[in-house]
Amino acid sequence: MDKFKTIALFMSTIETGSFSATAKKHATDPSTVSKAIKRLEDQLGLQLLYRSTRQLSLTSAGQKYADTVGSLYQQLESCEHELKSANNSYSGALKINLPVSYGRVYMLPMLSQFKKAYPDIQLDVSFNDQYVDMISNAVDVSIRSGTLNDSRLVAQKLSPMTFVICASSDLVTTQKIDVTNEGLVVFPWVLFRFKQTGKTMPINFNYQGRHINVEPKMVTIVDDGEAMVKMCAEGLGLCLMPHFNAKALVVAGKMKVVAKLDEFPNSGVFIVYPKRKDLPKRTQVFIEFVKGYLNEIGESSSKTWLDTSVNPR
Repeated sequence: MDKFKTIALFMSTIETGSFSATAKKHATDPSTVSKAIKRLEDQLGLQLLYRSTRQLSLTSAGQKYADTVGSLYQQLESCEHELKSANNSYSGALKINLPVSYGRVYMLPMLSQFKKAYPDIQLDVSFNDQYVDMISNAVDVSIRSGTLNDSRLVAQKLSPMTFVICASSDLVTTQKIDVTNEGLVVFPWVLFRFKQTGKTMPINFNYQGRHINVEPKMVTIVDDGEAMVKMCAEGLGLCLMPHFNAKALVVAGKMKVVAKLDEFPNSGVFIVYPKRKDLPKRTQVFIEFVKGYLNEIGESSSKTWLDTSVNPR
């Protein structure tokens, strides 16, 4: 039995005046209580209680010990109660890390709804496409795309990570676009540059079981996802982008999906949180709120809006 539990039994015995009443309070038996306090006395080398058939009473050493540990015990109990209450309430700080484009396009509208529903949860939101160590940075929840390999984290899939080739509505109307190496290389492209590496996203994918790798001759390069999509819609070229970047302008009719690419193995969009026994209520409710919101806009672990809104080639 740990020291804290033993002290709890000792303090309860002082309060109740008997081993049997203490045993009932702690859902154990009087013998266990008596033995625990006897072990405490043996560890201290002091007698804490006078025992008689009628009553228990404190020795002078027992009184001094009770005065000292009693205060500490009450502080610990109060601290535990506050921590448990905070963990089990829809309040407190929630630190969230979001990828830039997905966060702006999908999560910003949702965050305002969540805050209205749970005003006592304090949101601390960062937008970052670089790798963030959730443990060392004390991040409660993160949304990540691609593949995940970290045994310290739990990941729930929010949706597939579907990529599409898009073009402006005018371009699709006026020109035939063949989704082949030869058909795609003749068009200008808007390419995305990763800020962390300086490299551009390659036009390298599988489409309807065929591998395609294009090295475009005419390119516009940009390192911002929203700007990339708008440039594509304005007719600067074809563009390879994730489904969440494409949605708004496709739905608005300013851009068309030319091709929905084959899924990359083991990829997806995930909501991620550190592995722990007792997940705070504020974290649990945020995860469920995100999943519910995505379901309302046509996304789930097995589909994206593309599967219901458009019929790409």
